Amino acid sequence: MSDSSTNSELIFKTAREQAKLIADGEVLSEELVQAHLEQIERVNPAVNAMVTLDAESALKQACEADMARMAGEKIGPLYGLPIAIKDLQNTKGILTTQGSLIYKDFVPTSDALIVERVKKAGAIVLGKSNTPEFGAGSQTFNPVFGSTKNPYDVSKTCGGSSGGAGVALATGMTTIATGSDLGGSLRNPAAWSNVVGIRPSPGRVPAVGGDLGWSTLSTDGPMGRTVDDVALQLSVMAGDDVRSPLSLRESGAGYAGSLERDFKGVRIAWSKDLGGRPIDAESSRVTEAQKHVFEDLGCIVEDDEPDLSTTDQIFQALRAYNFGIKHEAHMRDHRSKLKETVVWNADQGLKMLAIDVAHAERLRTRLWEQLMKFFDKYEFLALPVTSVPPFSIDLEYPADINGVVPETYLDWMWPCYTISVTGLPAMSIPAGFTKDELPVGLQLVSRPRDEMGLLQLASAFEGETNFWKQRPSVVG
Repeated sequence: MSDSSTNSELIFKTAREQAKLIADGEVLSEELVQAHLEQIERVNPAVNAMVTLDAESALKQACEADMARMAGEKIGPLYGLPIAIKDLQNTKGILTTQGSLIYKDFVPTSDALIVERVKKAGAIVLGKSNTPEFGAGSQTFNPVFGSTKNPYDVSKTCGGSSGGAGVALATGMTTIATGSDLGGSLRNPAAWSNVVGIRPSPGRVPAVGGDLGWSTLSTDGPMGRTVDDVALQLSVMAGDDVRSPLSLRESGAGYAGSLERDFKGVRIAWSKDLGGRPIDAESSRVTEAQKHVFEDLGCIVEDDEPDLSTTDQIFQALRAYNFGIKHEAHMRDHRSKLKETVVWNADQGLKMLAIDVAHAERLRTRLWEQLMKFFDKYEFLALPVTSVPPFSIDLEYPADINGVVPETYLDWMWPCYTISVTGLPAMSIPAGFTKDELPVGLQLVSRPRDEMGLLQLASAFEGETNFWKQRPSVVG
């Protein structure tokens, strides 16, 4: 086994640093993959983030990658880098359960498009990261693999549904990771594991093979320890695919370039609670303390927010509509194998009238018109990622938010799902810690399809704060 201190220094380097070491021949991909597998062996029993490993294949691919590089073959941007794939996304030849007993033995015969693209760019798939059943709810537990624990306090949740991905990154078990986001699943777990997650514009990272190719509510995307790590992944994940009706034509190659930018005079709307929504006082204290960072960068920061009061109705309707079609057969054939919250959400969708969906789409259209006026004045919106700090691993969702009891298992996720329905790019970046040393994320939102501006602002903030460098207690 390798020296653990040397391994620790290597595995916590950024994706860009690791990629350069491999490209320069200073580190073999096989060495890097082996170091991460050893870290998984050391740390995963404490947090349960990686649930299916493909170690033998990963080492074989890494060895082949090393030989190809030494033979002078052209290498991709992610060449030789270990990656964790969310267990909702199909991986050819690797168990893909979606956290469900229905699929506990399912091994796909093909890769999801996002997996195809990262592999083509040279990434080495280590295995699968844990997710809640069918990605439902922002608490990562399921009847197949159990719960994923927060690496900063294992008595707390890591959020979800890309919870395993966030924890694997935070603990050095993988260099980069894939995720997906419907109501906050790339942002909530990033916030609570002190890493970065970006929800791209619908169609920026196209998906094919699903039932709702025209739906803009869910999107795939990357997670990483730094903004640049996320941008590097987005450079290969993004790009047109004619099989996806929402696919954006632009190449993603530009995201791999410099993220430097002068932010003098850039206008940012700063929202503490979107006009009085419930939020934990300690979480709010942490995010509010970061307002000055943007001012120090030269931004004009004003307390303001768009009117997002209709987003609850829109989100609940469109989510139910999604769940209805996704789980129609599951409800008919395997209802007893579904968790209560999935049954509830699917039932909502199956009972919906067409006019209910139409009303939600009309509200969403009016919302977009209002937002475009708002973003005429501001280039960015900043707000919290979560309404509470990480809660007990034993709860499916928090019992209250500053004394307000949520009516559904989704209500506490308002900072993220309000943004999901807008279709605007959004991301979570590390923003500090509570008095109990639990991570807090800040959410940044940009104008339509401006992922580059979003990444640039996040990178500037990261450069001033460096919260991402504080490692969780489970790694020592």
